[in-house]
Amino acid sequence: MESEPKDIIVLGAIKHGIKKFDKIQKTTQIKPEELDSILEQLENRGFILVEKKKGWLGEKIEITVTDKGAKEVEERVHELQTRWNQMSAVYKTGDKEKLKEQMDDNKSFLPMMMFFGVMDMMMFSMMFGMMGMAMSDYVPAESMPEGGDGGMDDGGFDFDIGF
Repeated sequence: MESEPKDIIVLGAIKHGIKKFDKIQKTTQIKPEELDSILEQLENRGFILVEKKKGWLGEKIEITVTDKGAKEVEERVHELQTRWNQMSAVYKTGDKEKLKEQMDDNKSFLPMMMFFGVMDMMMFSMMFGMMGMAMSDYVPAESMPEGGDGGMDDGGFDFDIGF
């Protein structure tokens, strides 16, 4: 499947247990209209199930990943890990030109690498230092992790009391 990185980020968030639209939106930082479209595409491809459940306060929608969707995420994360390992190997050789070429080739994958925690953020920032560039030249500010945890867990408590 050749898809937008955002599709896989959304699928990964759902695979990691985020089942509600507003929480997926908050975690992925994708605008609601775009997220709705992505979720529809994922459902049409059989990667997610959208279930309507009756609750005390009315109907609620819960989104879960299918086996097909979980397999897709695992394959894509493995692919990202391979790409990161190649970039790391080039960085270790000290070849600035080849590293810039690798980073250019992988530019669209960098936000996904951050989201899934595939890359070593310390080494990633050293790569930019070696090339004399800023990380923002390659990664939009909204994709950069705030806590360096790959964006998967904010480490806080999450209580959903239905309000």
